[in-house]
Amino acid sequence: MTSLDLDPAFALHRGGKLEVRSTVPVRDAGDLSLAYTPGVARVCTAIADNPDLVNDYTWVSNVVAVVSDGTAVLGLGDIGPAAAMPVMEGKALLFKQFAGVDAVPVCIDCTDVDAIVETVVRLAPSFGGVNLEDISAPRCFEVEDRLRALLDIPVFHDDQHGTAIVVLAALRNAARLTGRSLGDLRAVVAGAGASGVAVSRILLNSGIGDIAVADSKGIIHTGRDDLNQVKRALARDTNKAGLAGSTEAALAGADVFVGLSGSTISELAVAGMARDSIVFALSNPTPEVEPSVAARYARVVATGRSDHPNQINNVLAFPGVFRGALDVRARTITENMKVAAAEALAAVVGDDLSESYVIPSPFDARVAPAVIAAVARQAREDGVARK
Repeated sequence: MTSLDLDPAFALHRGGKLEVRSTVPVRDAGDLSLAYTPGVARVCTAIADNPDLVNDYTWVSNVVAVVSDGTAVLGLGDIGPAAAMPVMEGKALLFKQFAGVDAVPVCIDCTDVDAIVETVVRLAPSFGGVNLEDISAPRCFEVEDRLRALLDIPVFHDDQHGTAIVVLAALRNAARLTGRSLGDLRAVVAGAGASGVAVSRILLNSGIGDIAVADSKGIIHTGRDDLNQVKRALARDTNKAGLAGSTEAALAGADVFVGLSGSTISELAVAGMARDSIVFALSNPTPEVEPSVAARYARVVATGRSDHPNQINNVLAFPGVFRGALDVRARTITENMKVAAAEALAAVVGDDLSESYVIPSPFDARVAPAVIAAVARQAREDGVARK
């Protein structure tokens, strides 16, 4: 034991949070001859003749690679692949805990997009899916797009889509609580990184009334000449009201605020939002506005923290999304599958909906089965399921 182990976080992490266990016994020479040579050769030969059998006779169809280059870890930023490993181990633990999915953390020592893509493609035969994690924007968008095009297994950047799924579910319920639909809402999203872009896209695809997205320089609009390709696309597809200027200025009369940037907004800005406003202040560990302050004006307040009601937590989404996709051997995860996951998640709340309960707890035993079933069903409807 070292002085670090006096901190319970270090004590818990000593030796890592994962191990590999066998699923079959090796008690004697007979077992050994089946699990390894010579018996294993018959299985190898069968797979060589019919590669699809790898899904039936190895663990591939139930294992996900959790891949990171360590450039955008939690709220820590670019800390590198070694320092990212505790987070990736934690992600793998959550896959197993909440959906029975085996996951292997793969922290890679490269940040070039071509190198990341090549590395993952070469590793892909060992996995049934790829969960990209903590890769900085805008590279993360290209990495995911290229891998999805090259691989016939699910590729899912959780920083983008896990967050988007849970935000959509919570916002659907918040709108229902206030007697509105998504189409009635004008939203402002602070942050145009991985999660901000994905949240904006899923809200657009789900029929949000209007949405303005802000980066560090203010609201994104078509008149700006400092936008990258991803932000230019956002400028074309958002901000029907033609807003410019600061996030706080855009919040005047807005129905929804979604914070994903680590910035701050003032009490005055929240006070100037529309009646029955909805504030999702999701930056961790410090929300964009103190929840108790936001609650003075907003009807519904959510954060990314576990010590406040309505925690927007990706663990509500990604285990069930992958379990559902793996169960039907989906070739990809479609936009419809993400929306189906959000709708299933929202439905878990049901008639218990209240200001402090627009999204269920990750420990609600109904969550994973509901998401798994919805994703698997939608994969079949979308024609991407192989079983």
